[in-house]
Amino acid sequence: MNFDPEPVFKRSKWGTQKYYYNPRNPIGLALIIITLLFTGTVMLLMANRAGPFAPDLPEPAPTWSPSRSRYEHSWPPPSSTPTPGSLLSPTSTPER
Repeated sequence: MNFDPEPVFKRSKWGTQKYYYNPRNPIGLALIIITLLFTGTVMLLMANRAGPFAPDLPEPAPTWSPSRSRYEHSWPPPSSTPTPGSLLSPTSTPER
């Protein structure tokens, strides 16, 4: 590794006035790694719709309230149609 003083940022050689991180400087290399980790994490959060990118879901309605009586409803609820096994008597056999 070269221990000459290298700048953290270098001017682009493409004729523009932009700068880039210098990977020969330890701070520049650390900034490159931090930028890549941060960008990768944000992309994963966006793809999984997690963190600040999670959709706003409405609050679910409470399923239990203390004002309701325990014995207000019977279980299982009454059915308006007969169950399939209730049409046959225990001694009868279905016709084929």
